[in-house]
Amino acid sequence: MSLDAAVAAGLPTVKVVGTGLLGTSVGLGLASGGARVLLSDPSPTALALARDLGAGSAAAGDGADVGLVVVAAPPDVTADVVLAELAAHPAATVTDVASVKSGILAEVAARGGDLSRYVGGHPMAGRERSGPVAARGDLFIGRPWVVCAGEKADGDRVDLVRRLALALGATPVVMGAEEHDASVAVVSHVPQVAASLVAARLRTAPEGAVGLAGQGLRDVTRIASSDPLLWAQILSANAAPVLDVLTALRADLDGVIAGLASIAAEGGPGAGTPALGARAAVAKVVADGNVGRERIPGKHGGQATRYAVVTVVVPDAPGSLARLFADIGDAGVNVEELALEHAPGRAVGLVEVSVLPGVRERLEAALDAAGWKIVA
Repeated sequence: MSLDAAVAAGLPTVKVVGTGLLGTSVGLGLASGGARVLLSDPSPTALALARDLGAGSAAAGDGADVGLVVVAAPPDVTADVVLAELAAHPAATVTDVASVKSGILAEVAARGGDLSRYVGGHPMAGRERSGPVAARGDLFIGRPWVVCAGEKADGDRVDLVRRLALALGATPVVMGAEEHDASVAVVSHVPQVAASLVAARLRTAPEGAVGLAGQGLRDVTRIASSDPLLWAQILSANAAPVLDVLTALRADLDGVIAGLASIAAEGGPGAGTPALGARAAVAKVVADGNVGRERIPGKHGGQATRYAVVTVVVPDAPGSLARLFADIGDAGVNVEELALEHAPGRAVGLVEVSVLPGVRERLEAALDAAGWKIVA
């Protein structure tokens, strides 16, 4: 998928309220497609930076021609801003990009907001960095964009929010607010907690242990660099669904702890045979993880696919990756996924190239002939 300039150009004037990572990325994507974008932010500096980056122009006057408002404010004030924009633009459709939906919808309803014009939204995209300087116009390409239309939402306004997602290269997914919140709890919010918990163990880990860190630890803790204040707001706003998943996770973890405790006691002073099934309990968690991971969608949201991995030693020098990619292209092989890990104490990297199983041998032969070192 890609940005759809034709759809973007067909949108009414769009006002983006909040020029952080998501708001500025929305502005950049729409403006590049020819849409008229107005920007608003309580911080003059953030607003000026988003404008200078090309995300739109500063909103001025009453904005009578605004047809669509995208609220990209922090989750704890999103409902306030949605209500203010519904009042300020009585003919406009108002959506938002907050990662929790039920509470916002309930508050807008409780405070008399026009639910026919409010259509909640949540693009499933982001970065570890925040602010307008981290924004990218292509941030949403190929990503799901959840459209949470309440029962009273007007159909044409729901369609307008869908077109907003399409203009930015995203895939609209219509879902109820409660279903959305339960879904993101398991696929987004709990993974953030898990990554942070694992990364927190590194605070007191010996230097020697940290020095052994490999790609597995980097993969597990990648999102642990996220903004603590933002995530405190997100987790608080979605507390009940996250609690349900964490409670089930704790039960699984307790089972692993009990099994390992029994195994660790084996052979110790006064110890006997470990409890029956202790090792099976540990193995079951890993096996269940295998099954769960296979359900994660593959490329472009399709079925998960098993790939063959070709690991190549690449010098840590300018142009090395470009040369590797060129040689892979010359072999007529498509790269499905890619991971890069630096070898400890050596000026080389290990590039894991995931390809379809049927072309693995051909790629290995081609790279070997081109002088690359293949790791078995």
